[in-house]
Amino acid sequence: MDLSLFREEYLKETLHRSNLAATPAKQFDIWFKQALESGIDEPNAMSIATSTPLGAPSLRTVLLKYYDERGYVFFTNYKSRKAQEMEANPQVCMMLPWLNLERQIIVYGKAEKISRTETLKYFLTRPRESQLGAWVSHQSKAISARKLMLMKLAELKNKFAHGEVPLPDFWGGYRIVPTQMEFWQGGAGRVHDRFMYSLQADGSWSLHRLQP
Repeated sequence: MDLSLFREEYLKETLHRSNLAATPAKQFDIWFKQALESGIDEPNAMSIATSTPLGAPSLRTVLLKYYDERGYVFFTNYKSRKAQEMEANPQVCMMLPWLNLERQIIVYGKAEKISRTETLKYFLTRPRESQLGAWVSHQSKAISARKLMLMKLAELKNKFAHGEVPLPDFWGGYRIVPTQMEFWQGGAGRVHDRFMYSLQADGSWSLHRLQP
């Protein structure tokens, strides 16, 4: 299929240095709240790129569960492919693509495990079905049929029927601690606006416009 004529013009906004906050964390918060207010689907969906120590990449979409000045937190099975790759090579990249707003945010940084206390605090907020789901899946491992997972789920429902679902020891959170963050706003004629924050040795952030 030839997609060479399939295109959209990006005309919603332009981005200027004077519009940007002093730190990427503050700018992220501004844009994320605007994404929420816009009503777009799954504004916290983000793609996470990891790689092996030899540089073989892999990519998947996860959900951002909370963020603050320290970084951006998501949860996964510690035995999954992404977790194994992050343990071997913690350098990662994440992107939130807000197509309806003609925006994207790219974060480059290091993935760090959060504490079990912090993981438990989040786990207790999950619906019971989601708590059970964390127990069911041996994430990224091959399985012959979906019904095997459903059988396991029924078994776990019975096992934990009369109490709280405990936190699995193989499941938890990672925080992406940023070293660079790019804010991208689509522009007319593909002349996009791109600004990159970079962490400096003294803990401050530099800000530069990038060519599209």
